[in-house]
Amino acid sequence: MRGIVKAFPGVLANDRVDLTVRRGEIHALMGENGAGKSTLMSILYGLQQPDSGSIRLDGREVTFADPSRAIAAGLGMVHQSFKLFPSLTVAENVVYRAEPRRFGLVDRAAARRRTAELAAAHGLDVDPDAKVGELPVGVRQRVEILKLLHRGAQVLILDEPTAVLTPAEADSLFAVLRSLADEGRTVLLVTHKLREVLEGSDNVTVLRDGKVAALLRTADTTAEDIAAAMTGREVELDRIHPGGTPADEVLSVSGLTLPGVHDVSLSVRAGEIVGIAGVAGNGQSELVEALAGLRPAEAGQVQVAGTYVTRAGAAGRRAAGLAYVPEDRGEVGTARTASIAENLVMGHHRTPRLSRRGLLPRAAVRAHALKLIERFGIKASSPDAAAGSLSGGNLQKLVIGRELAHDAPLLIVEQPTRGVDIGAIENIHREFVAYRDAGHAVLLVSAELSEIRGLSDRVLVMYEGRIAAEYDREAADERTLGLAMAGGKLPEAGAVPEPRTSTNTSTSTSTSTSTTKRMSKT
Repeated sequence: MRGIVKAFPGVLANDRVDLTVRRGEIHALMGENGAGKSTLMSILYGLQQPDSGSIRLDGREVTFADPSRAIAAGLGMVHQSFKLFPSLTVAENVVYRAEPRRFGLVDRAAARRRTAELAAAHGLDVDPDAKVGELPVGVRQRVEILKLLHRGAQVLILDEPTAVLTPAEADSLFAVLRSLADEGRTVLLVTHKLREVLEGSDNVTVLRDGKVAALLRTADTTAEDIAAAMTGREVELDRIHPGGTPADEVLSVSGLTLPGVHDVSLSVRAGEIVGIAGVAGNGQSELVEALAGLRPAEAGQVQVAGTYVTRAGAAGRRAAGLAYVPEDRGEVGTARTASIAENLVMGHHRTPRLSRRGLLPRAAVRAHALKLIERFGIKASSPDAAAGSLSGGNLQKLVIGRELAHDAPLLIVEQPTRGVDIGAIENIHREFVAYRDAGHAVLLVSAELSEIRGLSDRVLVMYEGRIAAEYDREAADERTLGLAMAGGKLPEAGAVPEPRTSTNTSTSTSTSTSTTKRMSKT
C-alpha cells in the first residue's frame, strides 16, 4: 500500500500511509484507538475506497470496489465487530456464499463435516449445529476465523482477533497463524496486545494520528519501544497499583444459583476492587448478567448498598446504586445507530441536571457529552456522529465514561480494556483506582491476569460456575491464579495448589490447551 489517504468529516484517518508485507510473514499493525488501523485494513479489503494512493498485490496494481472482489483475489478478513447471522448455525455461517453443493442444492451434511474438520485441525472447538446467536462472544470469534479458513485466503487480515479469546486460545490461534505463514500465506494482524506482537509477529508497523510512526523488526524491538511509538511518550506497562482501604460492604451475594452459576457467595466493600479471574466459559458472564439484572436467579440473594435487589430488573438495580460496563459493548452496552451524545446520556436522562419536565435539552446533552469525550479521550468527529462510527476501543471508552459518570456506589465492569490501546488502558486503570479511592466498590471481571493483578485488592477465581478460590493481592501471583483457573486445589497456609484436572498446566497466564477446550465446551 502506497500513499494511502482517507478522510472523513472532521477526521483524517489515513495520512499518506505506506505498508509493505511479504509472503510468509506475520505483520502486526499497531496504534492507539483512532490511529487509522481499521480504516487502512478496510481499504485493503474493499470496504472503503481511498481518496488517493495505490495497492499492489503480488506485484500488480489492484482496486477492490467491494469485499467480494477482494475475496476473489485471495484476501480474507476477520472483523473486530462480528459479521455473523445469529439465527443460522455455525456451519451455515462458515460456508455462507461458499457452500458445498450436491445436485444443485446446498449439501448441509458436507457443510457440517467441513466445519468440524476445520475446527479440529486448527484447535477452534465449536459445535457445527449450534445457533450462533446462542453462543458466547469467544466462540463467535472462532466462527469468524473458521469462515476465513474455509475460503482458503492467501492474505489473512485479522482485526483484533484475540480480543475475546483467553490466553490459551490466543496461543493456539498464533500457532495456527504461524503454520499458515509457513505455508506461504501472508498475515496482517491488527492488535493492541504487545505480548502477542512480540511473540507472534515478524515485523510491526505503528500508526499514530493516521501516519506511520515506526516500522520495527520484532526481534530487535521491545514492548517499551512499541508503546513509545504508539503514544509518543513513555508508558508504564503492567503497573501494580497501590491497594485500597476497604470500608462498609456495598455488594453482598449469597447462594446465587442459575444456569451456569452454582451457589456463588461474594462481597465487595467500599474502597475495594475485587477481581474475578477464570477461563472463559466458567460462569463469569452469567454471574455478571445476573448481578446486573439481565438474567433471573433460581436461588440466592443479591443486596446492593443495603437494598435487596434479587427480584429487581436492570432499572431497579441502577436505582439502588449499580453501574454496569458489559462485556459486549456493541450489542448490550450501546445503541450503535444513536448518536454519541445520546449514548452518553443513557441512564442519566432522569437526573435534574439533564432533564427538564421530561425533556432532554439539546444543549445540556451536548455539554454532558463533550465533557466525557474530553475526559476519556474519545476520538470522534462530533457528539452528533453515530456511536457505530467509532472504533471498537473508542466505543469502549464511551461505555466506561458513561458508567463512571453515574458515580454509583457499585461499579460492575466486565472486560474493560478489551480492544483498547495501551495509552487508554493506562487512563482507564487510573480512573478505576480513583473511583475506588473515592469510596466506591468495584467488581472487575477480566481475562487479562495482568489487569486483575494490577488493580485488585482481592481476587476470586471461578471454575465450573463456582468460586473455586480467593486470594488477597499479595498471594495472587500468576502461577497461583493459573493453577486455580485450571481447577487446582485451594492453597493451604501459603502452599502452591496442585492441579486436579491436568498434569501439564502452564505456569503463566495460560491454562493447558486440553483444559481450555473442555472448559470452552462448558
